[in-house]
Amino acid sequence: MTEATNGRWEAVIGLEVHAQLMTRSKMFCRCSSDYASAPPNTHVCPVCLGLPGALPVINRRAIELTVRTGLALGCRVADFSRFDRKNYFYADLMKGYQISQYDLPLCTGGELLYLLDGDEHRAGVTRVHLEEDTAKHVDRSAPGGDYSLIDVNRAGVPLIEIVGEPDLRTPEQARAYMRALRGILRYVAASSGNMEEGALRCDVNVSVRPAGAPGLGTKVELKNLNSFRAIYNALRHEIARQIELLEGGGKVVQETRGWDETRGVTVGQRTKEYAHDYRYFPEPDLPPLTPDNAWIEAIRGEMPELPAARRARYAAELGLSGYDAALLAAEREIADFFEHTCRLYPQPKTIANWINGDVRRPLGEATIKQAALTPEGLAELLLMVERGEINRAQGVQVLETLVGSGGSARSIADARGFKQVSDEGALAALVDEAIASSPKSVADYRAGKTQALGFLVGQVMKATRGQANPTVVNRLLVDRLTGDG
Repeated sequence: MTEATNGRWEAVIGLEVHAQLMTRSKMFCRCSSDYASAPPNTHVCPVCLGLPGALPVINRRAIELTVRTGLALGCRVADFSRFDRKNYFYADLMKGYQISQYDLPLCTGGELLYLLDGDEHRAGVTRVHLEEDTAKHVDRSAPGGDYSLIDVNRAGVPLIEIVGEPDLRTPEQARAYMRALRGILRYVAASSGNMEEGALRCDVNVSVRPAGAPGLGTKVELKNLNSFRAIYNALRHEIARQIELLEGGGKVVQETRGWDETRGVTVGQRTKEYAHDYRYFPEPDLPPLTPDNAWIEAIRGEMPELPAARRARYAAELGLSGYDAALLAAEREIADFFEHTCRLYPQPKTIANWINGDVRRPLGEATIKQAALTPEGLAELLLMVERGEINRAQGVQVLETLVGSGGSARSIADARGFKQVSDEGALAALVDEAIASSPKSVADYRAGKTQALGFLVGQVMKATRGQANPTVVNRLLVDRLTGDG
């Protein structure tokens, strides 16, 4: 239960996710799909511009990536599919219609497994269909600029829409679902999944109903949410807004709303369209799709090991907990990094602890591929900690440099003067000094308050500027405090 539902209401949530496919050319022409780095309106042709007489040609690679996504989600791949014209008038649509799929999509009837709080959940996937992306408005008329235009570079970039069943009930589930879906798209190399670049966008359909009621409430669509944070926050606000409206005697209107990040509210944009408003009809300039079964099976045979299978293997073969295995397997880049490191330093549990904790913290929102850290660098660092050359706290500091700048763990440790002191003779005097200067902590420990030992260890670590071996310090203190030393 999300706190927004106050226990008396239940949200019903379904996601429509758009993902740009990683093809070199656009969906229906030979223009480059690399629109982001090009000057406006330089990757265009008569097809992109919707000029009279220009005829589209289907991008085979885009079909293959759609099939890969459908197979990864357990969908059925249609033996007959076709493209349709979705008619609407907007400045970013050069032809006055979008080539999409309507009643005969390429993939149907799958499901997505996602993890939340350590538990596995399933949500249905209605369909995965192909379409073309639209142009983009570029506004450079603000102070310092002198124009505003429609940039057609993005028009025609291959786009899949993954329509989920309304099986989600909370903002937390929606966010976890989206993270899992991005992981799948990256696993099968269909999409970069980079939300900050617009390669992955999400529309959310949400309604509320009395808890336990069988029917559905009036649906509102939240458009173009481009971050996990936006999905979560927009849903929390919209669910609360609908509940407040209904409890006040009002009615929810079926409409499209946007998310205002600055104000933290959803705002009305337009009345929600229905399918008949788009006047769909079959695209007359493209042949139907009739994928050969042998081709589909060849694609299936080339599929990588997916997150669920990796998760199970890590638990069964490497002895990892379900939680650690799930975190590692969720993103292909992290999983590949983990397995490479295991080949260099065969201690999977230790590696998992570092990657799932200490490595992720300095990464922030970046991917492991964007960081300077390498499996070789991490393996060298872990070996140094294992041998007692540096302690764990020093290792964490070295790791932060490895993530940001790369290099050799040993060189970084040497440059910072890191060296773990493990010699008992050198540490004994400092241990005795800590005991003598902290009579209350000594008394607390001897009275059964074991946490007091942590303070004494900290005093020795402080005296050695963090270079003492905490394991040795801990043992020396226990020996002396129990009268065995």
